[in-house]
Amino acid sequence: SQLPDPAIEDQGKDYIRPILNKYAAVCVRCPGYGTRTNTVVLIDSEGGVTFTERNLINADVNKWTTSTYEFKLHV
Repeated sequence: SQLPDPAIEDQGKDYIRPILNKYAAVCVRCPGYGTRTNTVVLIDSEGGVTFTERNLINADVNKWTTSTYEFKLHV
């Protein structure tokens, strides 16, 4: 009847926390695996949205392109 349920809210945290700490980074670089895109979505109290995305260019970790889009949510 109550969400989130305090009785189950922390279930699995001892299992998942080390995984999140290892892989939840802004930029992951490992052999054969890594971050190619970063996305941030900001929504203000008046429904204004700023969507910014950064993309890796040609698998070169020193070359990125950034695109930003701004728009209003329809209410």
